[in-house]
Amino acid sequence: MKSFLIGPVRGMSKDRWKPSVDRLTAEGFDVYWPARDTDQADPIGFEICTQNAAAIARADVVHVIWDGLSQGALFDLGVAFALGKRVVALDLPPETTSKSFQNMVRYWELNGPPNYEQM
Repeated sequence: MKSFLIGPVRGMSKDRWKPSVDRLTAEGFDVYWPARDTDQADPIGFEICTQNAAAIARADVVHVIWDGLSQGALFDLGVAFALGKRVVALDLPPETTSKSFQNMVRYWELNGPPNYEQM
């Protein structure tokens, strides 16, 4: 089963999420990890977004680590949402009492991706 691991890249050590990648691999996932598998030498970010979007499209599931700050992680989540991917949250900011992105991701994980055919 193919997994795309969303996790902050910029400002993180290259191996920051390696324990999560190793765990998912041990569980049988073929993990696409942007810090390792996407060329990060893009000064604009367009090619990074393009490569990640293509990898998300090929994924069966999207695993999510979000620190509440990473804009790249939010972009990747938007792509996964638009493509109707299943998500599994590995680490998110705490739930809030009002509308928030982390609450939406938890809802998505529990209830499944959007069903655009019902709209």
